[in-house]
Amino acid sequence: MISRRQLLHGALAAAAVSACPIGRRAAATEGRSDRKMTIDLVCGAIGVKANQVEAIDLAHRHGFESVAPDAGFLGTLDDGQLADLAAEMKQKQVVFGAAGLPVDFRADETTFRMGLEALPRASAALERAGVTRVGTWLRPSHGELTYLANFKQHAQRLHEVAEVLADHGQRFGLEYVGPKTSWSASRHPFVHSMAETKELIAAIEMDNVGFVLDSWHWYAAGEGEADLLTLTNHNVVACDLNDAPAGIPVDEQIDSRRELPAATGVIDVATFLRALVKIGYDGPVRAEPFNAELRALSGEEAVAATATAMRRAFATLD
Repeated sequence: MISRRQLLHGALAAAAVSACPIGRRAAATEGRSDRKMTIDLVCGAIGVKANQVEAIDLAHRHGFESVAPDAGFLGTLDDGQLADLAAEMKQKQVVFGAAGLPVDFRADETTFRMGLEALPRASAALERAGVTRVGTWLRPSHGELTYLANFKQHAQRLHEVAEVLADHGQRFGLEYVGPKTSWSASRHPFVHSMAETKELIAAIEMDNVGFVLDSWHWYAAGEGEADLLTLTNHNVVACDLNDAPAGIPVDEQIDSRRELPAATGVIDVATFLRALVKIGYDGPVRAEPFNAELRALSGEEAVAATATAMRRAFATLD
């Protein structure tokens, strides 16, 4: 029988042999030298199916500097296998970015409690791999709960989540959803701006809670550079970088129809990135375009197209 460690090395070797190098480390050379943030690959966000090993190899070959961690996979590795993976990542000059939160805090109480009960194990797996950032998004409306009732529920539940993550040395980022078409979709609008998210973070009362910023939601919420500069590096856990379709008024933009960074120029990604540099942000920046044309490409083509878009966006920092 083949050990998991042999499988790990075999998968890495096979991926490297079959790869067609496309601008290796190219993305890392783009943009000003004083930036601390990493150009991050999240395969699922661009419609690419890849396991952890495959994602690391794709990130390396296409010039990404960090990659999303998979808590489920990392939790299956023993100490030796985890050390092997760390060595592979060091050799490929790729680090872990931010993980997604595996807890459904938006559903009923039973579902939330089940997720919360399983969180310590996932969080511990991430901690063993050196992952210090976890993020999630906030649903911007509710069919039944009023703003105040929903706010209280979020503050209580997310406080409990943040406590578990803090026990494992992890920061917890919250992403507000800005489009009017999203927050007006149900009877009761909820948090959908930076200012409102600040209020929720304050109510959670945990020092490890901050933002997942997204240029798409920043644009849709009508915010500018001044809003970003009210934050510090400590306040920002992760970032998404996207553009918007041209010819559509901001209040009519649909959350599930976006463009790759710097594709149309509708969103001022240069100002967004420069503000992140100014506050000393040192975490991952990843594309999350929800783009049908991108998802129709092969995995290799989609990653290549995303790498090109990220290079184009980061070149605005020069």
